[in-house]
Amino acid sequence: MSTHNISGKKVAFLLTDGVEQVELTSPWDAVKDAGGEPTLVAPKAGKLQGYDGTEKGEKFDVDITVAEANASDFHALVIPGGVVNADHLRVDKDAQAFARSFFEQHKPVASICHGPWLLIDAGVVRGRKLTSYHTLQTDLKNAGADWQDQEVVVDQGFVTSRHPGDLKAFNDKLLEEIEEGEHAGQTA
Repeated sequence: MSTHNISGKKVAFLLTDGVEQVELTSPWDAVKDAGGEPTLVAPKAGKLQGYDGTEKGEKFDVDITVAEANASDFHALVIPGGVVNADHLRVDKDAQAFARSFFEQHKPVASICHGPWLLIDAGVVRGRKLTSYHTLQTDLKNAGADWQDQEVVVDQGFVTSRHPGDLKAFNDKLLEEIEEGEHAGQTA
């Protein structure tokens, strides 16, 4: 049982096919267990294919497309990883705008593994402390981020972690930041 209470808080999970399944399901369950309401937001309607490493995993139902979604309707955003997922999201203009809106509205954003790739293209990493899967560090540094090799990094409502091994710390900080609410320093 979670020590955090985020009852009534709506949390958008932005992803597409190729998501690293556990990076979706673990934070999703943490949000639900803490009383939050997770919503799957994706570029297309229907079902999305999750992966466990390189093996196909479960399929997940999309609740709303990113073109129809509005950041104002949510209290926080979670961006799971997965190479294919992140590579497709980072070039989707609606996904970029949706993610950027959370930063503009000072709302908590959490991203793990390859998820921060999208945030480079959304233009929100310059001057921010964060971490990611190690192969993204050069891209993030080139985009002006202060990349750190730590289990979890929190910067004014912005939570990042490196890989599935960090999910316990990631989930705890995600819930803490949602519980705290908006952060003035969380900006685009």
